[in-house]
Amino acid sequence: MDLDLKKPIVFFDLETTGVNIANDRIVEISLLKVFPDGSEEMKTMLINPEIPIPPQATEIHGISDEDVKDKPTFNEVGKNIAQFIEGCDIAGYNSSKFDIPLLAEEFIRAEIDFDLKKLRSIDVQVIFYKMEQRTLSAAYKFYCHKILEDAHSAEADTKATFEILKSQLDRYNELENDVEKLSKFSTHNTNADFAGRIVYNDKGEEVFNFGKYKGKTVESVLEKDPGYFGWIIKSEFPLYTKKVLTAIKLRKFNS
Repeated sequence: MDLDLKKPIVFFDLETTGVNIANDRIVEISLLKVFPDGSEEMKTMLINPEIPIPPQATEIHGISDEDVKDKPTFNEVGKNIAQFIEGCDIAGYNSSKFDIPLLAEEFIRAEIDFDLKKLRSIDVQVIFYKMEQRTLSAAYKFYCHKILEDAHSAEADTKATFEILKSQLDRYNELENDVEKLSKFSTHNTNADFAGRIVYNDKGEEVFNFGKYKGKTVESVLEKDPGYFGWIIKSEFPLYTKKVLTAIKLRKFNS
């Protein structure tokens, strides 16, 4: 089933130096833009992460320091990536927990004002888990009856994710061919940030989701323990988490 699109949607996948959202970097990104008329535009690029690629990461995706030494940095290509995504919805596989948060970190480091939180997103893995309860290769075989060649190459994974979503729409009558509804269905949580350090409670208030103040509203904690803000800002939390926390503090200050 073809997607019923009101505007373009960009499927994307990252290969990285590791899985730490706060510290690791992108080494390859692949983006597949699908337009409402069914036409497609593909972009895949290697990126110099400006830090060493650990051997265990190279074993997974096959990209080494030598492969990226002469490639552009994210600072050099980030604006082009943002322009490619701008005005679109986005989708990926395990994207809500990894690809989107890490890409958001890269935008912040490059001082590119592009907030991925404002985009509607579909996580194909969440639909898979909710409907069948398993890896991208398994999903591809299950839904598309194909073997995923070149797994862990960003381009192969991106194309497979697009095919899987279309097959999911064919298979499940209860899935509506609507990006807004697919986005809501494939969202795990009510995170205020991407990493889930700050979440919304049932009243729509931001609360901490870790540490000694878990379950407490951010505003009440910052009022009671102002030093907690400084500790988070100076610690190795994701940049996007710090951005959300700062916005809450400024909102409270200006109210």
